[in-house]
Amino acid sequence: MPQHRPRGIHGQTVEILASRILSNEYPEGATLDLPTLRAELDVSLTALREALKVLSAKGMIDARQKRGTFVQRRSSWNMLDADVMRWHTAVSSDPGLFDQLTEVRAVVEPAAARLAAERATPSDLEALTSALESMATAAGVDAAVTADVMFHRALLAATHNDFLGQIAQIIAIGLEERDKFVHHANPSDPVPSHRAVLDAVTARDPLAAEAAMRALVDQSIADLKNASDSHPE
Repeated sequence: MPQHRPRGIHGQTVEILASRILSNEYPEGATLDLPTLRAELDVSLTALREALKVLSAKGMIDARQKRGTFVQRRSSWNMLDADVMRWHTAVSSDPGLFDQLTEVRAVVEPAAARLAAERATPSDLEALTSALESMATAAGVDAAVTADVMFHRALLAATHNDFLGQIAQIIAIGLEERDKFVHHANPSDPVPSHRAVLDAVTARDPLAAEAAMRALVDQSIADLKNASDSHPE
C-alpha cells in the first residue's frame, strides 16, 4: 500500500501540527502561539489558519475569544476520521492503539463476515480470492501487508453496507500499521485463517463465516500479544 505524502505547504502544515498534537508535544488544553508557529513553519498567517481549520473540523482544536486557539480534549477528536487514524499510527508505536483497533475488529468483522456470506456478489468473491492468492504468494512484508488489507477491505465491501464501507477505511489504516508491528515477532501464517473465512463466505454459510472471522481475530489478538511481549523497548 503506497505511503501517503502530504501535498503542498498546506498539507505539510496540517501534518506537522497534527503530529505534534498526537505525540502530545501539544497536550490537551495547550494554547497555540500562532505568530510563533507562523514564523517557525515559515508560512503565511492565512495558510496557517487554513491548516487550523482542517484540524478544527476533525475536533482536534478549537478557538475561543480571550483564550485563543487550543488543543481539544481527546474525547472531542474524530477518531473515525481516516486522516486522524493515519496521523495517529504514524506518530505512535503504542500497542494500546492496536489493542483498541482489535477490539473494534472483534465487534465489526465477525458480523461483517456473516453479512458477506449472505450478500457477496461474484465480483466480491473474486476480490476476496485475489487478495488471498496475493497473501499466499507475497514476497516480503509490504506485499503481505497490502494483501491482508485488501482482503479485509474486500470483506467489508461485500456486506454492501455503506457505513461498514466507511469503517473499512479506518480498519485498513490501523491494520496496515499493526501488521508491520507484529511482523518482527514471526506471527502465525495468515493464509489458513483467511481461507476459512473465504470458504465460508463462498459456501453462503453465515454462521460458519462469522465463526471463522472470530477465530481469525482471536489469532490476531494472540499475534499482537506476542509482538508486544517481544518488542524491544
